[in-house]
Amino acid sequence: MHKQIFVNLAVNDLPRSRAFFESLGMRIDPKFTNDQAACVVVGENIYAMLLVKDFFKTFTSKPLSDASKQTEVLVCLSCENRSEVDELVAKALAAGGKAPRAPQDQEWMYGHGFEDLDGHIWELMYMDANARGAP
Repeated sequence: MHKQIFVNLAVNDLPRSRAFFESLGMRIDPKFTNDQAACVVVGENIYAMLLVKDFFKTFTSKPLSDASKQTEVLVCLSCENRSEVDELVAKALAAGGKAPRAPQDQEWMYGHGFEDLDGHIWELMYMDANARGAP
């Protein structure tokens, strides 16, 4: 089946967006980065391609969404524990991101998230399957 995922996101200011994700502890892969795009290594085999809008438009004939006004996608990442969820949200807020809602605690599942500088929503969640039982 599939081996990697690349989530492509249109950004207004590539250097500023790069700095935002680097402040979260993510690294930029220089092999797939130039003045039009930056490859953010989110995790093992998980990448976010930050594309300047004019370059992004070359991949689609549809109009771009303004992620600060419409929801285009919810990117959800799993975390090792509740603390990691809270730490990443705190880093995102310190780097200029926004929290779109309060943390959600369902005992066996804990989630929170942030909006990046362009309004893309990143959900973070920790799930203790043992506390709930196997799905």
